[in-house]
Amino acid sequence: MKPNILVIAGHDPSGGAGIHADIEAIHSLGGFAATLITGLTVQNSQNVLGFELVSTDLLQRQADALLADMRFDAVKIGMTGSPDIIAFIARLLDRLPGVPVVLDPVLAAEAGGSLSGETVPTAMLRELMPRATLTTPNLPEAQKLAGTDTLDDCGARLLDAGCPAVLITGTHDDTPEVRNHLYTAEGVQHWAWPRLPGTYHGSGCTLASACAAHLGAGLPLPTALAQAQDYVHGALRHAWQAGQGQLIPDRLTTGQPHERG
Repeated sequence: MKPNILVIAGHDPSGGAGIHADIEAIHSLGGFAATLITGLTVQNSQNVLGFELVSTDLLQRQADALLADMRFDAVKIGMTGSPDIIAFIARLLDRLPGVPVVLDPVLAAEAGGSLSGETVPTAMLRELMPRATLTTPNLPEAQKLAGTDTLDDCGARLLDAGCPAVLITGTHDDTPEVRNHLYTAEGVQHWAWPRLPGTYHGSGCTLASACAAHLGAGLPLPTALAQAQDYVHGALRHAWQAGQGQLIPDRLTTGQPHERG
């Protein structure tokens, strides 16, 4: 059977990020994605121009229908948008004990446009970090959540918030390599990937969804992280320009599908 992944995230009409990216990555890696769409954005491959959130009442009705019908092997969380939606997600996660949760703490688009209100980081830190198995912020997101600029301090504070595995990505650094840093109670592990030319739309969504797909298939965390990063690098190597802005990762031709036993 394919692992069922519950994706809670926003919709990007350009198809480069959000729910589109999540579904493509999960299906490419042999999983099946069911979705709860938290918000509808106004964006393209260049930037976010605005967003409107879905009511928590509608999200609750959708979640009830899904959980009455399907089992879930992992959860991926992307754009939340508001403390009310975060509170709804926290209640939903409490109904899925033991299911791995990957939190991509989306606060802004890759090009910089806001995808959250000012009170979202505090609510996310309090409600979702303790319920997550893994969080995958880029460095600016980690700094905003942790309230500090230093990389190691960010990792330590997010661990203190209750998330047992914190992968801080180096996509926003100005270095020849992209260095990703995993913080756990056992210490810090680093990965280095050649930095590719250009900028990419939806790379963070792709990484978090790939991690969720692998964890949902039963892979241990170190293996899931290594394979997910390798998958994302392949998707970025084959990216193309659909519009006039950032490149779109090719998520559909680089996966290594597997099924859950």
